[in-house]
Amino acid sequence: MFESLPGFRDFPPETCAQRNHLFRVFRTVARAYNFSEYDAPVLEPLDLYVEKSGEEIVGQLFHFEDKGNRRVALRPELTPTLARMVASQANSLPKPIKWFNIGEHFRYERPQKGRGRSFFQFNADLLGETNPLADAELISLLVAIFHTLGLGPNDFKIRLSDRISWVHFLSDLGITDEQRPSVLDAIDKSERRKPEQTIESLEEVVPQKGEILFNQISEIKKIDSLDGIVDKLNSIGEEESKRAQDWLQLINFLKAHGAYECVKIDLSIVRGLAYYTGFVYEAFETTGEGRALAGGGRYDHLIKKLSGNIDMPAAGFAIGDMTLSDCLKSKGLLPNYVMSPDLYIISSVENTEFGISLISQCRKAGFSVSYSLKNAAFGKQFKEAGKSGARYGLILGEDEREKSEIKIKDFKSGKEKTVSQKSLIEELENLDEAGGID
Repeated sequence: MFESLPGFRDFPPETCAQRNHLFRVFRTVARAYNFSEYDAPVLEPLDLYVEKSGEEIVGQLFHFEDKGNRRVALRPELTPTLARMVASQANSLPKPIKWFNIGEHFRYERPQKGRGRSFFQFNADLLGETNPLADAELISLLVAIFHTLGLGPNDFKIRLSDRISWVHFLSDLGITDEQRPSVLDAIDKSERRKPEQTIESLEEVVPQKGEILFNQISEIKKIDSLDGIVDKLNSIGEEESKRAQDWLQLINFLKAHGAYECVKIDLSIVRGLAYYTGFVYEAFETTGEGRALAGGGRYDHLIKKLSGNIDMPAAGFAIGDMTLSDCLKSKGLLPNYVMSPDLYIISSVENTEFGISLISQCRKAGFSVSYSLKNAAFGKQFKEAGKSGARYGLILGEDEREKSEIKIKDFKSGKEKTVSQKSLIEELENLDEAGGID
């Protein structure tokens, strides 16, 4: 017997219904924020990802050479594809660009809880605007999605930080432009490492100063309030004071959105990817359990890097379906969908064809209808109707056929009603509004 590949998931109807519940919420909330849905190929040139992340990314991808001798890869993320698409039509797209996507992604990594080799992501991006209003719009959208799914401020927190502020802080500590990427990488990994491992990484960048730098960075990471960040930036210089104003604006915008109660200032978040250029954030359960529920930030120079000539500010975030589903399931917030028809038609063998014609009418009217495919006896059909979970049974015997009638049975109340076949659809619609047979 064949089994699914490691890191890949099957979605039988019940699980698929829960996944589609997430997708419906994503689409509904994104549309409320006036984001437009787009789609793109899951197969892209391998060099698109190498250009963005370097050759080391290749080992994490499903990649191969196609029959045209092209190096291609299944997409591990959507941002490079978005950059390619936007760059190709940048001059014709009205700004700002507010796009979202729900799609499957692939990474050849060791499968673990909350992380598979195949996963779905919701991506939302806002391009063409540098104002902190854009960052606030995205963070508010993220909060609104979690709220719609039933998560509240006691369930999750969006940990907010800023790469520009870290650039100022590190420059003030004497870190050069060349040293900065490695230091930021060490900060990003510090929560998952022992202190001595972080010190060792810093020592490699700044010999004989690793422990001193570690202690200085640790003090900065302790800043967890807006006042603390503003004071720190103002104390460095005039240029840094401008960033303090951006922080003040962002927080005020988030408060206006009603999203700030779910935000926590946390400078330990720097996000490992080098292309982030401004405010960054990750969403976690308040318990601290599990992987990040979502992550994102500003990436103002990536479009130009991948297109070569189109310079466009951009920001965005992604939500992975696996960690989010695990979180919702643990809190009892994943609905159990009843996979049952609206109607079940019960007819004699002689009336099968006529019964199918009535089924066709009901389906065209928007009702889900099932029936026995075995020409079973009436009694067995009633049992099948009960097992199906249908709300109503449509009974078509010889008497009903001769009188051009049909009997509707309400399986919930047990009551029955005989109606003319011509008025069947109207009667069913009225029952929907009334909530059943009186």
